[in-house]
Amino acid sequence: MGKPLDEAGLDTIFRTARTYNGYTDQPVTEAEIRRIYDLLKMGPTSANQQPGRFVWCLSQEAKDTLADCAGGNNPDKIRAAPAAVVIGMDEDFHEELPWLFPHADAKSWFDGDPEGRKEHAFRNSSLQGAYFIIAARAVGLDTGPMSGFDHDKVNAAFFGDNPKVKANFISTLGHGDPSTIFDRSPRPDFDKFNTVR
Repeated sequence: MGKPLDEAGLDTIFRTARTYNGYTDQPVTEAEIRRIYDLLKMGPTSANQQPGRFVWCLSQEAKDTLADCAGGNNPDKIRAAPAAVVIGMDEDFHEELPWLFPHADAKSWFDGDPEGRKEHAFRNSSLQGAYFIIAARAVGLDTGPMSGFDHDKVNAAFFGDNPKVKANFISTLGHGDPSTIFDRSPRPDFDKFNTVR
């Protein structure tokens, strides 16, 4: 049974955590991204599908390649960040289900259903992308998720050798610089968007 996080933990993950537009010059290490992945992979996905495919851009060359696929102010954010991440989704995730979900013949549920696989890949990789944000915050890093990019360019640059993997969204990663954030946007009260029945 889980134990509630203390107030500081809740602040770190949700209440005082922010989306950052810029970072300090402290690097992000491979050990840190492995730690993030080892946390995010524990989050639930349907039938343990694990469709998320992550490309961690630590080198300047990789960040420049990703920046060239982005629009608006995003290229500058990506180039200047200590790291960036492409959160992709494998539309053939079902090929891995025999070992990921050995309790049933889950692969057969998706054979011959490419549209169903796309829907599941998008939903569950989006969950994994959210787990990435939470895991990064939990280990003391900050993120700047974004969707302002050319999907076809990102797919070609980062998943060209596997056309069944597509980009879902991208994010910068590092130790956030507080001077780069805006005032927090409004958050709705419970009664605004919730119904109890």
